[in-house]
Amino acid sequence: MALVSPRRGAWLLAAGRVVLGASILAAPEQITAQWLGEENAKHAAVIDLARGLAVRDVALGAAVLWTLDDAVLGPRLQSACAVADSVDTVATLLASEHLPRKGVIGTVAVAAGAALAGFYFSHRLAHA
Repeated sequence: MALVSPRRGAWLLAAGRVVLGASILAAPEQITAQWLGEENAKHAAVIDLARGLAVRDVALGAAVLWTLDDAVLGPRLQSACAVADSVDTVATLLASEHLPRKGVIGTVAVAAGAALAGFYFSHRLAHA
């Protein structure tokens, strides 16, 4: 028996994505310092990139929430989010020697976990 239904799990992932994106938009330097380190987070280009990623997450999360009950679009958008999380995982691993260890561990744990859960929920929603 699953701990959470696929629909509820997808909803929680999407809502978390919106909250994370909104948090980064509100305080890009403070949030990215945890991920990229304080020195890296101070650069204007990093702040701008963080805002772009934040908007991506708000938009993807909102799209999942809006389409969650659509049997075709819901699972597809959930998969798109899982792909984005997979890319975040790989990108962090590729840059890991230039990032703080705790930021790498935290980012990989969250992003990889979200990717795995996202693919799982997408599959379950598509075959419900």
